[in-house]
Amino acid sequence: MLCAVSFNRYGRLYYLDPGELRPQVGDKVLVPTDEGPEVAECVWAAQWVTEDTDGFPKLAGLAQEDDLHRDEQLRRRKADAKVAAKRLIREHGLPMKVVAVDHVLGAVEGGGGERTTIYFTAPHRVDFRSLVRDLGATLHCRVELRQLSARDSARVQGGIGSCGRDLCCATFLKDFEPVTIRMAKDQDLPLNPLRISGACGRLMCCLKYEHPLYQRFQESAPAIGSRVGTPEGDGKVVGHSVPRDTVTVRLDADGSRCACSRASVCAPRQAHDQHYPR
Repeated sequence: MLCAVSFNRYGRLYYLDPGELRPQVGDKVLVPTDEGPEVAECVWAAQWVTEDTDGFPKLAGLAQEDDLHRDEQLRRRKADAKVAAKRLIREHGLPMKVVAVDHVLGAVEGGGGERTTIYFTAPHRVDFRSLVRDLGATLHCRVELRQLSARDSARVQGGIGSCGRDLCCATFLKDFEPVTIRMAKDQDLPLNPLRISGACGRLMCCLKYEHPLYQRFQESAPAIGSRVGTPEGDGKVVGHSVPRDTVTVRLDADGSRCACSRASVCAPRQAHDQHYPR
């Protein structure tokens, strides 16, 4: 049995084993983290699944009034830290953009007291030592600054992709796999950066999803411009449709076009032998 929770509205989903609990959509639950249990919202009620759930973390329980009060206090501290960070960055004249803020309220087992972590993006490495000192004096806690890459920044901030859905990296994608321009070429996509780039400005991660399908198709399908035989007659390949697994052929007989399945297209002599056995 699994349920899905999110720490932020429309944020990334985390799947957990509910154990003996049966949270419903909208319930506030406690999720175990390195900094202790944190409050999250259940967005997918506990359901039976066929997969083995042994590797999934278990819910720490349902959130109580004290937990909700602590969560509200945590959110206020994060908001205050974000405002202070933006103000001090402007005062120091640094080319930094605050992306997200994380805050630990109390002492953590094996750790220290309150701690604020500020995630930012910048076009290059930034000397922020004086900024850290001012932030520590303003927020009255230990402050850490971490620079994020473009992809990690999109994952943290979230957003809507060109497909109209939430960004893959902000919902289910855990690890970034290499994406190359060759994948776009193999899929016959326009090499316009605006068309094949994601919200992060890098090549869209989804280019990798269907790439193996295109590779398998190209290994066995006749190349465009080659002569082939079809059940409709001989002709010349003028197009491919990988999603439909078909090849478009212009027939020699009347110049018309037909879409034939990849399996039914073969070399002209093979087609001739099939229709007219010796």
